[in-house]
Amino acid sequence: MLRAAPHRRRRAPAFRGFRGLGSGMGHMRELLRTNDVVKLSWVKALLADAGIAALLLDQHTSILEGSAGAIPRRLMVADDDYHRACRVLTEAGESHEIR
Repeated sequence: MLRAAPHRRRRAPAFRGFRGLGSGMGHMRELLRTNDVVKLSWVKALLADAGIAALLLDQHTSILEGSAGAIPRRLMVADDDYHRACRVLTEAGESHEIR
């Protein structure tokens, strides 16, 4: 008679922080604040091409708020990458958006 193996519960992996932002989470700085989702997507792609990880904040809050655009989304980068990210945006002609 074959017996089924006892069910073993797997643990979810522990959250290790946002990878790619230096060592652990570290300090972050706001790079950009806007309601323009196309611009946010484009800037994130520019930063990714430069090897800079970015984190988008307030996305879900902005969606819950509705379409009035009262809560802009914030794009954050690691403190160590901030000046390099500013240079990437300046070279792309978006220096007026930097916070």
